[in-house]
Formats: sequence, structure tokens, C-alpha cells
Amino acid sequence: MANRFSEVELEAYLDEALSPARMAEIESTLRDQPDMSAQLAAINGRRDAGVHSLGEIWRRHRLTCPSRAQLGSYLLGATPKELADYIRFHLTEIECRVCAANLNDLETQQADKQAQAQNRRRRYFQSSAGYLRRD
Repeated sequence: MANRFSEVELEAYLDEALSPARMAEIESTLRDQPDMSAQLAAINGRRDAGVHSLGEIWRRHRLTCPSRAQLGSYLLGATPKELADYIRFHLTEIECRVCAANLNDLETQQADKQAQAQNRRRRYFQSSAGYLRRD
């Protein structure tokens, strides 16, 4: 049976750089086609020997991924339109799981900070309630 996955896709699979659906397809095919495991082993062997393609280096070092600071600015709506469009494309079309996880972490941190600020304001109000006079 012919392999329906390109070597580039298999390299991306090893880097966990594919969409979850495509990763699942490859894993399912791996169970059905033992010869594909040999192909993955050959790719790993080439990597261990230090032979890398330009595309592989690009993916491995995530050169197309926005920085965490850029993702934070995107979350706050403070990025230029072109960069915001690229980040949206990167997250929705490319489905970069690393950037999606980074953005999710930043959203969680932002929500935590808002909850802490609300709690702090509530405590300030409660601690000063007896000291305020009505005139």
C-alpha cells in the first residue's frame, strides 16, 4: 500500500506541528502500515546524523510563530492590523498548537489577574467601610 503522507508531513508529525486531525490520521495509518514506522525511523536517523532540510529547520525553530509578546499584544488588541491578521491566520488556518497553547496561557493569566484585582478592590472596600463618613 502506497504511503499517502509526504516526507514533509511526516517530519511535521515528528515535530508535532500538524493539526490534531492530521496527526490522528498519521497515527491511525501507522497502526495499519508497519513500513511507515521504518520511514519515520529513517527520518529520525537522518536528523540524528545532522542532515536537515531548510523547511525542517524552519519548522523546528518555529520561525513563522509570533513571539509571546506579540501574542500578548494580540490578546490586548494592541497589534497593527497586518500583524493581527497574520496571527489570526497562524492560529486558525495553520492551527499552530504551540501558539494556541501560548495564547491560552496568556488568556488564563489575564483572567487570573482580573480576578485578583477584583478581589483586591473588594478587600479594600471592606477594610475601609467603617472609616467612611456620611455627610
